[in-house]
Amino acid sequence: MAPIDSDDNTTAGEGEELRAGRRKAARYVVPVAVMGVAAATIGLVPALADSGDPDLPKVTAEQLIEKIAKSDVQQLSGTVRINTDLGLPDLGGLESGLMSGMSGGPGSGEDGGGSAADPSAKLTELVSGSHTLRVAADGPDRQKLSLLENAAEYSLIHNGKDVWGYDSRSNEVYHSTAADSTERPERDAPGKDVPATPKDFADQALKAIDDTTSVTVGGTAHVAGRDAYRLVVEPKRDGSTVGAITVAVDAETGTPLKFTLTPASGGAAVVDVGFTEVSFAKPDASTFDFTPPAGAKVTEADKGDKGDKGDKTGERAEVPGHGRTAEGDLAKGMDGLKVIGEGWNSIATFDTGTGTGLPTASAGGDLGDLGGFLGSFGDQVKGDFGSGTVFKTRLVNALITDDGKVYAGAVTKDALVKAADAAQ
Repeated sequence: MAPIDSDDNTTAGEGEELRAGRRKAARYVVPVAVMGVAAATIGLVPALADSGDPDLPKVTAEQLIEKIAKSDVQQLSGTVRINTDLGLPDLGGLESGLMSGMSGGPGSGEDGGGSAADPSAKLTELVSGSHTLRVAADGPDRQKLSLLENAAEYSLIHNGKDVWGYDSRSNEVYHSTAADSTERPERDAPGKDVPATPKDFADQALKAIDDTTSVTVGGTAHVAGRDAYRLVVEPKRDGSTVGAITVAVDAETGTPLKFTLTPASGGAAVVDVGFTEVSFAKPDASTFDFTPPAGAKVTEADKGDKGDKGDKTGERAEVPGHGRTAEGDLAKGMDGLKVIGEGWNSIATFDTGTGTGLPTASAGGDLGDLGGFLGSFGDQVKGDFGSGTVFKTRLVNALITDDGKVYAGAVTKDALVKAADAAQ
């Protein structure tokens, strides 16, 4: 089937929205590249395996995209599997600390200050390893996401104006108040910046469609017991690390059931998000009920701990560091952030303002030879721009030059060097 030609199917205004979507997505991708972590992914497990492709009526790519856009599923529940395969080096646990720092929230709990139940920190765990999620939704004002761990569970519950996070391992609760659905977009709810379902990922992928993109229908599939179409999105040009994105779209409702991103280098999927079980029936109202357990430490957003454990009266000092965001912290070192190139070959670049590359012991402070340690995980490169270090994953790569400039994107090492040379 012929790919979509964006020039014929996208107005100027829609094109601006698509580009804006890519720029918005870059605020997740660029920090991830620089810090050496990446977006959460869902592993393909036997429960998701095809049992024979269903025989469905033929549709075009345009019709399938329209079906997704018109999908208005308000009620569902199900189980989602998550796994990350970015090919990152083993940093001996350093990745967890970096991710916690990137979250911007306190998130450490116990003696580290803040709350272990803060979703801004807790949900960043989805960026690595294997996870199982249970999700439920009943309209824009009631959602629940539970992250199942070994002998523990973390739940994020949105019920009306209340948003609760509960970490059973630490017996900590985080509470905030959200405006109702008439006053704020659904994605403004706490934790929604972290994609967790096939639809979250598919929404971002569809925003990236432009004239550098081929979109086709790649047959049908069975996913979580449902008949589905496969929508295939691929870069038209060389240079991107993205091979293809496949979205399994429920034939009846138009809901994305599975999202798979395979790298241009081949091998296992980098991002593979899918339901293992799904129901579109109305969840029981009690699904969204929550009362802090006896003895739980309760933290109110922006107000610190509410008394001692189990005491919800009285107010203590503000949580140290709370209110920071990853975007805000990173922005201090990302003055002049801009995007060069277009489509899948876009590269985000900024100047750290330090005038130097990776930190070294000679730079002073308590970092020691951190630059030498980090540099051992990268490739040393040279060009007209000078010299620098390229840090690579199977999807996002970043070049940090010796004079403190950063170039990052879902592009090859050669593309980063070429961009740095062209900027001279």
